[in-house]
Amino acid sequence: MDKSKQLFRKSKRSFRRRLPPIGSGDRIDYRNMSLISRFISEQGKILSRRVNRLTLKQQRLITIAIKQARILSSLPFLNNEKQFERTESIPRLTGPRSRNK
Repeated sequence: MDKSKQLFRKSKRSFRRRLPPIGSGDRIDYRNMSLISRFISEQGKILSRRVNRLTLKQQRLITIAIKQARILSSLPFLNNEKQFERTESIPRLTGPRSRNK
């Protein structure tokens, strides 16, 4: 083969298959906080199925477990680690205010 044909030939890449994030022995339960915390974002949101690489059934079970843990106060609804603070107070100028006398 000459070099001009080698440029257009597709290279065979070996893809490594990713392991599923939930093993066969892991039980999806609201008490299993180490498992549940892997599927929650920093803000406390449930991550999507595409991000988690879960099956539909696994994602449903994870969602139910997270919601149960939130209701039972094992898990916060919002992650308040990052608190937004205003450095300066900006006065609102929405128009003339009528004062009640």
